Amino acid sequence: MSSTVGQVIRCRAAVAWEAGKPLVIEQVDVAPPQKMEVRVKILFTSLCHTDVYFWEAKGQTPVFPRIFGHEAAGIVESVGEGVTELKPGDHVLPVFTGECRECAHCKSEESNLCQLLRINTDRGVMLHDGKTRFSINGKPIYHFLGTSTFSEYTVTHVGCLAKINPKAPLDKACVISCGISTGLGATLNVAKPKKGSTVAIFGLGAVGLAAAEGARISGASRIIGVDLHPDRIELAKKFGVTELVNPKDHDKPVQEVIVEMTNGGVDRSVECTGNITAMISAFECVHDGWGVAVLVGVPNKDDVFKTNPVHFLNERTLKGTFFGNYKPRTDIPLVVEKYMNKELDVDKFITHHTTFSQINDAFDLMLAGQGLRCIIRMDA
Repeated sequence: MSSTVGQVIRCRAAVAWEAGKPLVIEQVDVAPPQKMEVRVKILFTSLCHTDVYFWEAKGQTPVFPRIFGHEAAGIVESVGEGVTELKPGDHVLPVFTGECRECAHCKSEESNLCQLLRINTDRGVMLHDGKTRFSINGKPIYHFLGTSTFSEYTVTHVGCLAKINPKAPLDKACVISCGISTGLGATLNVAKPKKGSTVAIFGLGAVGLAAAEGARISGASRIIGVDLHPDRIELAKKFGVTELVNPKDHDKPVQEVIVEMTNGGVDRSVECTGNITAMISAFECVHDGWGVAVLVGVPNKDDVFKTNPVHFLNERTLKGTFFGNYKPRTDIPLVVEKYMNKELDVDKFITHHTTFSQINDAFDLMLAGQGLRCIIRMDA
C-alpha cells in the first residue's frame, strides 16, 4: 500500500445522491490524510439503523451527496502529520464518536463524550480544514459521522480509530464498533447487574440483544425481554433472554406486569428502543431501594419524560448512556479482546452477508426487519 502514500486514491464508493434512493457504486477520489488524519482501507463494513435513518433524511437537515457507513474494520494505508500511535498496516475499527485524549471529558474517568470528536450528524467535512476528502470530478462528496465506511478507502480523524489485535477476524470485529458495544456497555458499564439479579431489556434488536448479552455475561438469573414482536424470543434465547413480555398482550402498563412477575420489580432495566413510553416503563419497572434503569434509545426531539418524583424518592435510579460509556481508543480494543477470549460471542449477531456491489440488498433486509447485522465484503 506504500506506493499510494501522499497520492489521491481512486476507488469504489457507494454514494447516496439523494434521500431514500438506492446507493450508487461510483469511482471516487480519496485525498491523502491531513493533520491528525488517517486513511484506511476498509475491508468489511456492516449496516446500522443509524445509516438508514439519515439516508431516509427523517427529521434532520439532509446532507447529500454523501457516503454513509460507520460500522467497519480495515487496515491503515497512510497517516497524516502529527499521527504517532498508528502506522500503515495497523488493524483498526472506525468509530462514529472519538477520543482526543486532551479535553476535560477524555481526561475524566466518568465520561466518553469527547468535546472535539463527539458524534455530529450534520457535519459532512473534516475538522482540520472544513473540506471533504472525497470528490467526483472535483465536486465534493460529503462524509458521515467522520467515518464514511461505504468506500474502499476512507479518511478519518485519528481519534476515531480503535487499534485492535491484528489476529482478530475483521469480518467479525467490524460489528463491535457501534451497536454491540452500545448495548453491551450499557449493561456492563452503567447498569452493572450483580450475579443472580433480574434484568429487563426493552427492545430486542441488535442493541437490545447486546444489552442482554451483557446481562448474561454478568450472570443474571432472569433476563426478561420486552418487545412487540413475539417471534423474536427464539433468537433472543441465544443471548440469554429467559422470557418475553409483549405489552400488547396485557391490559395494564407493562411496568405493572413486570413488577408483578418479579415480586416488586427487576434489579436492572435497559431501554433500547427510543420510544418514550418504553423509557418510562423501563424506569417504573425497577425495584425500589436499589433498582437502576438505563436509557440507551434516542427519543424524538419533542418527547418529554414524565414520571412521579416519588419513584426517585423511593431510591430508584435513572441513568443515560452514550456508546455504552466506552472510550473508543482506550476501551474498544478491550471489547475485541473479550471476543478473542470467547467471553463475548459476536458471531450470533451476524445473520447475513453480501458483497459491496450488492450493498442495497443490506438496506432492503433492514427495511424489512430481517436479521440483525449484514456483513458487506468490500472487495467483491
